[in-house]
Amino acid sequence: MHVAGRIEDYALIGDMQTAALVCRDGTVDWLCLPRFDSHAVFAGLLGTEEHGFWRLGPAHTPDAQPPAAARRTYRGDSLVLESEWDTPRGTVRVIDFMPPRDTDAPQLVRIVEGVSGRVPMRSALRMRFSYGRVVPWVHKVDGRTVAVAGPDSVWLDTSAETFGKDLTTYSDFTVAPGDRIAFTISWQPSHKEPPALPEPEAALTATETFWREWVEHCTYHGPYREAVVRSLITLKALTYAPTGGIVAAPTTSLPEDIGGSRNWDYRFTWLRDAAITLSSLLRTGYREEARAWREWLLRAVAGDPENLQIMYGIAGERELGETELDWLPGYEDSQPVRAGNGAAHQLQLDVYGEVTEALHLAHMTGLARNDYASLLQLKLIRYLETHWDQPDEGIWEVRGPRRHFVHSKVMVWVAVDRTIKLIESGDADGPLEKWRELRDDIHRDVCEKGYDKERNTFTQSYGSKELDASLLLIPQMGFLPPDDKRVIGTIEAIQRELSTSDGFILRYPTTGDDAGVDGLEGDEGAFLACSFWMADDLAMIGRVDEARKLFEKLLALRNDLGLLAEEWDPRLQRQVGNFPQAFSHVPLIDTALRLTASGAYGG
Repeated sequence: MHVAGRIEDYALIGDMQTAALVCRDGTVDWLCLPRFDSHAVFAGLLGTEEHGFWRLGPAHTPDAQPPAAARRTYRGDSLVLESEWDTPRGTVRVIDFMPPRDTDAPQLVRIVEGVSGRVPMRSALRMRFSYGRVVPWVHKVDGRTVAVAGPDSVWLDTSAETFGKDLTTYSDFTVAPGDRIAFTISWQPSHKEPPALPEPEAALTATETFWREWVEHCTYHGPYREAVVRSLITLKALTYAPTGGIVAAPTTSLPEDIGGSRNWDYRFTWLRDAAITLSSLLRTGYREEARAWREWLLRAVAGDPENLQIMYGIAGERELGETELDWLPGYEDSQPVRAGNGAAHQLQLDVYGEVTEALHLAHMTGLARNDYASLLQLKLIRYLETHWDQPDEGIWEVRGPRRHFVHSKVMVWVAVDRTIKLIESGDADGPLEKWRELRDDIHRDVCEKGYDKERNTFTQSYGSKELDASLLLIPQMGFLPPDDKRVIGTIEAIQRELSTSDGFILRYPTTGDDAGVDGLEGDEGAFLACSFWMADDLAMIGRVDEARKLFEKLLALRNDLGLLAEEWDPRLQRQVGNFPQAFSHVPLIDTALRLTASGAYGG
């Protein structure tokens, strides 16, 4: 009986249209087909085995927990996973991957390879559609096993003998050295002809070649290359290839607080997350992804930048209604399980800054000019002219009252500043003097209303005494220079008031005098992006040894495959939140680049 593992027990495989999570014991506990945001076929991660799974590994007694692999790794710089088990009868390897696809038929391929001895193996495949709610009709067609429910069908192809029992498809077989037995599932709309027969070995070669050639474009060759490349591969895997949209994470409802209600669906494109992801990709040599995302942005925003949403569907959809999947008990009983995200229509003024910064960086790194992108920037600033001084929900999507968040105002300043630079470069026309005055007005407003002179720190919002880790972005965005006493004071205040016992950084207080700012019950862990921001800031103010030590502590939190969730729970000493998380891997890359440039690394 398999029980979902810790979040860090999972490996990511994907085809840049969807992704699967594979546990250490060889169980696929999460897979949505055919897209990241589709209904899950395997939802055991958020429930039990009854909600769908696919386990492939050494045979074991039915009541026992399946054995965990002794070793696992990605094949070189790829998204091809290898897991090895040492058993009393020998050693066996399972190779898991999803081939990047040119067709509408996504595939998950699992190849069993005998290494030594003769190892009895079992495949147990329980498909459940609609997030574990619907039991499909499973039958044979021309020797192939197909599961059908409503609009979906999933086809299993293997040379191994299969049989059905307890609404599950099994295969029992033994592998000896040199044996290779492949299992492939392929999704297809149920009304269409069966998908083509898979070619697992050819698909493996093509998948390895794709990733090897993609990684060759990376321009970073510093001391943290392994961590940077693995993060880049992860970010590429979170990109929806047909449109260029980037999901924040491939999962929903992995909790920020184990057993609590802070469980959100991250299978959408946040403008903020996508923009900072593009910044990291551009800094490491990946222009094509930037071009594709810019095209996605222009389609999503269309002719209505005044109604800019903070997030969209991966193809630019606007309606992302939030529902609760009450038949799923949740990861380690963390309820509710959510599909969709009700924060889509929040007002978050900072996204204007992140989008403009990404467009600015694309322009500065030589991406071919797009006139509509420049026009979009100008339209965004015209909107901000009359809306910048409004309260909003802020970067953390609080579900409490709107406030004048300092970070939001700083990012509005960034939007205006980068657009002024675009006009000054001669690539756009706009009211330069008027917007220079606007930039000065915003700067003055933040420094007067968002700064606590007595404590020498900026605050979370105007009039608040609370701090917020997003203030660490003030020097990184160029709002104030790193050596400004207000910047140094803010960094030191956040270290004092928002650090956990092991030195990682919380986003903001969830308890204390201002508790309830986010309108939510419960607590959360240290936010990994904020901890990377702290390392960045420490390097910027000359405390490079301290920055390096914090950065390397953060690297040590990655799982054995180099992957990070959203947060680290210092109490439970484990990763929490959706996984893997773009918003954690992006600042890892940025901090590595900064430390490398400063020479602040060991060895």
